Amino acid sequence: MKKIVLSLFCLVLFLGCNPGGTKNKTVSDLESIQLKTSFVDLNDTKVDLTAYKGKKIVINYWATWCGPCIKEMPGLKRAEEILENHNYTFLLVSDETISKISAFKNNKNFDFTFLKSLKSNESLGIYSLPTSYIFDENGRKVETIVGTIAWDSEQTINKLKLL
Repeated sequence: MKKIVLSLFCLVLFLGCNPGGTKNKTVSDLESIQLKTSFVDLNDTKVDLTAYKGKKIVINYWATWCGPCIKEMPGLKRAEEILENHNYTFLLVSDETISKISAFKNNKNFDFTFLKSLKSNESLGIYSLPTSYIFDENGRKVETIVGTIAWDSEQTINKLKLL
């Protein structure tokens, strides 16, 4: 009996240390967000954030009822235009309904890539709006901004160019 137990122990130890087994894959911060929630565009088509791999991404969480979010949008749009040649993509994400986001887009004439998160902001750990995350080309989160900023200020633009 002892031989059987010892043999099983050695087998488990050997298989558990086998380098040919399952490897730990490093998941980028962007992929981690994708695992926590799904995103859809305003046509209710699923959006895979990994499609933006190789680009710098600003994900701005906002809401139609959020005054500070709306106030910073013109500067956010100017920053998007200024940084277009610096490999940036701007995604504005809300957990509100597609119809509410679409109505806002049409009424305010903001030409952003608007997405809907299929999970609530709170379940994602976002408790203050606007909240923005900036990711480098490898999907690594390099900056978190809680609250409004002057996106189109020289200081912010220069900082984003260096990220």
